[in-house]
Amino acid sequence: MGPKSRKPAKQPKRGPLQQHQIIDSIITAPSGPTQGILQSSLKAAGLLILAAAYSPISQLTLSPVYGSIPSSIQHQRLTVVTILLAGALMSRTRASIPWPLISFLPVLAFSIPTIQYFLFRYSNQLGPIYGPLITEIMTYCPLVFMSILGSAELFYVIGLGRYGEHVMNAGVATLSYAILSVMNKFSISLIGRNIGSGLVFTRLGMQVTVSTFYAILLPSRLLLITVLPLLHTLFFNVHLPLPYTTAVLNSTLYEQNYSLVARQESRTGYISVLDNIKEGFRVMRCDHSLLGGEWIPRRKRSTSQLNEPIYAIFVMLEAVRLVETQFTKTSASTPDNEKHSLVIGLGIGTTPSALIAHGINTTIVEIDPVVYDYATKYFNLPSNHTKVIEDATHFINQMEAKRAERKIYDYIIHDVFTGGAEPVELFTEEFLRGLSNFLSENGVIAINYAGDLLLPSASIVIHTVKSIFPSCRIYRENAAPDLTSTSVSNSLESDFTNMVIFCRKSNETFTFRDPIEADYLKSGIRRDYLLPQHEIDAAFFENGGESGALEILKRGRTKKIQAFHKDSAVGHWKIMRTVLPDNLWENW
Repeated sequence: MGPKSRKPAKQPKRGPLQQHQIIDSIITAPSGPTQGILQSSLKAAGLLILAAAYSPISQLTLSPVYGSIPSSIQHQRLTVVTILLAGALMSRTRASIPWPLISFLPVLAFSIPTIQYFLFRYSNQLGPIYGPLITEIMTYCPLVFMSILGSAELFYVIGLGRYGEHVMNAGVATLSYAILSVMNKFSISLIGRNIGSGLVFTRLGMQVTVSTFYAILLPSRLLLITVLPLLHTLFFNVHLPLPYTTAVLNSTLYEQNYSLVARQESRTGYISVLDNIKEGFRVMRCDHSLLGGEWIPRRKRSTSQLNEPIYAIFVMLEAVRLVETQFTKTSASTPDNEKHSLVIGLGIGTTPSALIAHGINTTIVEIDPVVYDYATKYFNLPSNHTKVIEDATHFINQMEAKRAERKIYDYIIHDVFTGGAEPVELFTEEFLRGLSNFLSENGVIAINYAGDLLLPSASIVIHTVKSIFPSCRIYRENAAPDLTSTSVSNSLESDFTNMVIFCRKSNETFTFRDPIEADYLKSGIRRDYLLPQHEIDAAFFENGGESGALEILKRGRTKKIQAFHKDSAVGHWKIMRTVLPDNLWENW
């Protein structure tokens, strides 16, 4: 009897691969489990590192459209909420999504510049509060969310899931926050040292670089989808500083009667020089703010020794030369060519150019080399001065350490406003005292402060300045609103303006002499605005009361004023949108 005939055994029915199987196939190396676990661990950490690197890049891409401060208001809160949300949904997401979520990460990363490009067109409707919030919810937050979930999946595959879902989820969320925090600081430092040094270290260049690392880390067929957004970024996204995209940008700006002269990304922001073709003026932009501007000289039109500035506030700073005391009235005056001035913050160079034109030996301290370069190339900053490209606090500290060699200045100009608020450290008691040590006994310091005068921050700054320089007079750029009118007083929500604080080291009161013809430098705008006009009674800033507005700003204790600067920066954003068209701010 022959052997029983047996039917071949049925192969088990194969359903679709489970998510863990797909991930396991992506990350496990054929050489063995140990190497697979190592690779999985490195990929998990890599995803978190890339997400952390994207944190400052996201804020940088928003700052030209919304300003650096509005772009940062909700950023940290969004990051924390995204981490917590990812931690809360880890197990549910693992069970419900049939495709490996991390495979979409490179696709999202390459698509973010395109998403931002189109969202920026609605910046005026969204405003400085909701604009950054909505943009990051649609770009940065999903990237962080998916990176954390992807890391969790990888940690699960290598065996951390044996400790239980809740323990693993909490551990991954905590680890994610720790890695994001540490690497975010490292990323900020790296970008700060290198931004603008090449195409890779531009805003779009860094976005594409991080996206490429995501693609290397997580290769898949889905990368084919990235071709379209990548092509848009390379050929149509005007934020990428390439010759072709710059030509596209200029054609767009030309419709608004503007032309791009130059642009470069630098440590203080996105710097560009723009010409208004119709009205005939030139401005320098830093992120969502203007550092200054001047009228473009036309043939047979101007007899001024310098180009005419378009903003009166920078002319008012030159009034340090007009300060008069009882001592100066009764003693022989020192000629300008024997005097020295220190200028902290350059802008386009309106004030230092005038001081140099009067023959004053001038030292300029500017933190941003691009701002200095553009002021020289495009705004005719004279070359006969001492240049210091350095952070002002470091410069003052160094000079303090060299007491025997330090210079004494007859005039100090403190003009550091940019991007909606001043660098707070440059208004602390310690920094101002350092400046006082370099001011001669009969010298004058002029401090330009831009902000909302109705906020306590203005009172804090004034009180700090007067604690170092007891004799001060305060002038605003334009006439104050009529607060005696009930309708104006009730409707006034803010009073954003520039004011100049003229101070001396002694208690002696001072006045301003009447300008003579030579003071005007043959300039019409100086004839109209050189002599300060709209004085503010110092008592206006002495009403701090319980709000704490009369405290002195000290180094390391600046959180309160930084909170007020957020409101001030929002007000500044709204003003800037009335100065230049939306299209110019959105197309950087």
